[in-house]
Amino acid sequence: MANKKTTKKITRVEGGDTSPASTAKETSSFVVSDENRKKSRNFRLIAIILWIAAIAFEIWAIVLLRQVPVKTAMLIVLIVAALIFAIIGSLLWKKANRLNPASEKDKVKFFIQNQLGMIISIIAFLPLVILIFTNKNMTGKQKGLVGSIAVVALLVAGIVGVDFNPPSIEQYQEQTEEVEALNNGVNLVYWTKYGSSYHLYPDCSYINTDRTDEIFEGTVSQARELKNITDLCDRCRSRAQKEQGLVEEETEQ
Repeated sequence: MANKKTTKKITRVEGGDTSPASTAKETSSFVVSDENRKKSRNFRLIAIILWIAAIAFEIWAIVLLRQVPVKTAMLIVLIVAALIFAIIGSLLWKKANRLNPASEKDKVKFFIQNQLGMIISIIAFLPLVILIFTNKNMTGKQKGLVGSIAVVALLVAGIVGVDFNPPSIEQYQEQTEEVEALNNGVNLVYWTKYGSSYHLYPDCSYINTDRTDEIFEGTVSQARELKNITDLCDRCRSRAQKEQGLVEEETEQ
């Protein structure tokens, strides 16, 4: 498949094997590179440290709830701090999952690995919310203010922690095989900074527009890792299928 020229700047993403697949390299499942395994371990380690810090802030806040009078301002500071650490931890954990996805074969592990951010958020904030509203040392006004902030923190951290489109080894494998089948065995796609799909052609009309000043080039997994893009452009798919004779060209009426 010969790619047509585009006047846009094309930036090659470092790493990733875009060479044509060979029979010797074919495997029954997606293989994570050693580099991505290392990166994912580092991200997971940092995320765990941040989550531990968030839970530590929660424990500190619970200790303050036992003191009389309750220090409202300090409680709010601790809740906000826990929220920040929990959110950053969840974002890093999601990035690690895209670098080194779990397999859908183990449903329990797949769920826990991809939704751990939500689980940690519940652990970090739900007990605090309950203790605030049941605390006898706080006035109704204090409970309303601090409790509302804690509930918002629980909801925000929980939503950020949820992965609504969790990556999996099987998904990576299926998407890579589709691209290679349409691209003469080459695992190479294109995407833009704000795009929601990856493309087989840099001159695709969806990305080769006046609004686009840079196009990124890399593998299917890199598009997912860097931009969480999971969909192949329908126009590129149809174009590739026509070039390979998989579908008939539309005839003019």
